[in-house]
Amino acid sequence: MEFRILGPVEATRDDRTRVTLSGTKVTTVLAALLLARGRVVSDGRLADLLWGWSPPVTMGAQIYTYVSRLRKQLGGGAEIQRRLPGYAIRTDGAQVDLVRFEDLAEQGRQSLQDGRFERASDCLREALELWPGNALSNVTEHMAAVELPRLEELRTAAVENKVEADLMLGRHRELVAELTGLVADHPLRERMRAQLMTALCRNGRQAEALQIFHEGRRQLAEELGVDPGAHITRTYQAVLNSELERTPALSRESTLVTI
Repeated sequence: MEFRILGPVEATRDDRTRVTLSGTKVTTVLAALLLARGRVVSDGRLADLLWGWSPPVTMGAQIYTYVSRLRKQLGGGAEIQRRLPGYAIRTDGAQVDLVRFEDLAEQGRQSLQDGRFERASDCLREALELWPGNALSNVTEHMAAVELPRLEELRTAAVENKVEADLMLGRHRELVAELTGLVADHPLRERMRAQLMTALCRNGRQAEALQIFHEGRRQLAEELGVDPGAHITRTYQAVLNSELERTPALSRESTLVTI
């Protein structure tokens, strides 16, 4: 069986038929169990993810009902065990897209660290292709609020590492448009902004690279009251000194994000 949470929460049988999961509460329970990687998810934790601060007085019975439905719908594809104080899932032999993503992202990060940039780019591209859209898109708002930030950070870190590998491979022309959109979506991520500055500078657009730095410095001051960090400041100085036009990367230090 294959489980997906990097998009809508879904389960697919070995014969490629999709399991019909009956509603948001059931998909929330499944996602919570999958994210726990076989560890017990307590009834209290499930209640928080299902109902937030206002669980019903019958929450125990309702959780039992959702688990029973999930067991029936999954059939023999996974075993959901009652282990006090909650439930755990065994997915022996099953594929979980998040696990595959993390494995590929780590391979990409390690390859980038080792200077194997082509392999790094390939691994990270394959990892990012596992995200068809917004993760956990069919769970409760309570679960999304708790779990989405961590998952989005994993994805963004993988994007940054892939961009780093592609910059080292001289793909700056193709990266400008992508990075422009990424910086618009993540204006306070300094590493991403420094990557856009690097790509612009290598495309002969030094003035725009400097403008990107000043825009970021203004946003940091207005929203967080802080100055730009050391890495983007070094990138700024490298742009001023025309160093990025001569070298494939500013430096190897502090460029990797552990996923």
